[in-house]
Amino acid sequence: MKNDNNNIHWFVLLLSIFSFIFDNPLAAFENDNGSTEPVIIHNVRIFDGKEIIPENTVVIENGMIREITDSKPVIPGADIIDGAGGTLLPGFIDSHVHAFGPALEQALIFGVTTVLDMFIEHNMAAQLRREQQERKVTNRADLFSAGTIVTAPGGHGTQYGLPIPTITSPDEADEFVQARIDEGSDYIKIVYDDGSTYGISFPTLDKETLAAVIGAAHKYGKLSVVHISRMDDAGFAIEAGADGFAHIFVDRIPDEEFVSLAVSKEIFIIPTLTVMENFDDNSTSNSLVDDPHISSFLSPEDITNLQQRFPENPHATARFSFAREAVRQLHNAGVPILAGSDAPNPGTVHGASIHRELELLVEAGLSPIEALRAATSLPAKHFGLSDRGKIEPGVRADILLVHGDPTKDILATRDIHSIWKLGVKVNRETYRKRVEEAKQLAEEARSLPPPQIPETGLIGDFEDGKLSSTFGFGWNESTDEMMGGRSTVELGVVKGGSNDSNYAMRIGGRIDGAIPFAWAGAMFFPAEQPMIPANLSDFNGIEFRARGDGRTYFVLMFSQGRGPMPISRPFQPEERWKSFSISFKDFDGIDGSDITGIMFSAGPPEGEFELMIDHVCLIRK
Repeated sequence: MKNDNNNIHWFVLLLSIFSFIFDNPLAAFENDNGSTEPVIIHNVRIFDGKEIIPENTVVIENGMIREITDSKPVIPGADIIDGAGGTLLPGFIDSHVHAFGPALEQALIFGVTTVLDMFIEHNMAAQLRREQQERKVTNRADLFSAGTIVTAPGGHGTQYGLPIPTITSPDEADEFVQARIDEGSDYIKIVYDDGSTYGISFPTLDKETLAAVIGAAHKYGKLSVVHISRMDDAGFAIEAGADGFAHIFVDRIPDEEFVSLAVSKEIFIIPTLTVMENFDDNSTSNSLVDDPHISSFLSPEDITNLQQRFPENPHATARFSFAREAVRQLHNAGVPILAGSDAPNPGTVHGASIHRELELLVEAGLSPIEALRAATSLPAKHFGLSDRGKIEPGVRADILLVHGDPTKDILATRDIHSIWKLGVKVNRETYRKRVEEAKQLAEEARSLPPPQIPETGLIGDFEDGKLSSTFGFGWNESTDEMMGGRSTVELGVVKGGSNDSNYAMRIGGRIDGAIPFAWAGAMFFPAEQPMIPANLSDFNGIEFRARGDGRTYFVLMFSQGRGPMPISRPFQPEERWKSFSISFKDFDGIDGSDITGIMFSAGPPEGEFELMIDHVCLIRK
């Protein structure tokens, strides 16, 4: 599930780009790749993925678990750790994410060593998978991915502007699924949801096409994971042969017939309760922000996202109470429940939110041990990952050591002592320090004096015939070329501005389809240097005049507190000059205190574009 408002659109995908264009203090931490010195963990309680092993010793060597023993082995050069009072767990598997930006690095910081992605751009997924297959990658979680989802024209998944193929009939299913496998999909994610539960409407597959896609997935040996939101749709998907669900339904409490069907067909469910609780006015998802074991690793952007909610829709019938009760009944009946966060949706953060999901699963009736299985051995079993999700000799040393006993108190998973990926200890302290620096920078930005801005708030009216601005670093071209794209842009000043003024800024060029998240436009930096925050909190927002060619364009607002991800708002200029006004609050509620950039941009579809901009002003309070 993803947010369906205009703030996300295709610019969500740019998070993966901007995270590496600019200096992101959270982007990475250094771990050595490959083998490391042996590790011996003594006197530690072990949750092996299924059950508890009383205090024992675990030996790690060459990235693998060598042995579990009640003796005291001696290995020269080994890192000796006393695990008394703690619990050793398999690295967590988050069974539902969308791996944008530095998601894999961030997930690892919170003990998630493997993520199961449910839709990202397939070339990006393939590159990440190649890297982890070719070398031992220890500074990020492993990725398995559905790649491109299977959806109808105009259906859920197409609204973000990422050009993806769609399917219209059962006859296309075999070829369509084969194409996804050729792209590198590890399993097939199918959308069977018309949006009505959330008070919106979009096309979805018909029953015959859904069944044909599931059949094709099985023909080629792939799991079929279906996105649903209604119980009746879930029932039909089970009858059609679905292996699992990417969400739990939220429109009603299950009846006995559905529960019996789910048990008989051996379906698994990834409820994503941490997203579903967005529909509960009494949500306590801020428990992550309030927990010192988690909050010290949360950036300002993370905290903001955890506090976000989906827009209210009076026509929505979704209820969190239905989702929670469905999990309780299905679990009690023996249906496997897998832990997934659906990060980075509103109310979630990569890595951190798996701990919230475990808490919610326990609240829904799972025991702490059962919740731990949902994040370790069960996803490994159902997705065929035989080398992880457990602690036993001969498997990967993807493990975490926590203080306390999470088999009795699930919140103990948050109190992490150490994490190892392929036997290499994760450098959490470096990450924590970078988070702290980011928080300090965000706080300093809020106390910065505002730039010397004219009383009128004018940024630029171009009446001197130049691309000049009244303050800041000024206007600059920005295209996807830095990420391998071929889009082009030219900035200039042309005669014939708005309201009989002399000049306007022209932004013209071509969007090229070489990469799916193409862009080109003009970026204004309000501080004296690019991407340095400027305090614009004396103003309410931005206004400008525009004349265009019928395309939809976007204003992107960058703020330090939100990290590298721009917040976008669309606008559609007409053939004649038209005035536009957008408040800072419309950009996901930012306050203007730490603006690092403002961009006017074209995006997909590909083709020529021409946009005229004039009289760009900040709106004074």
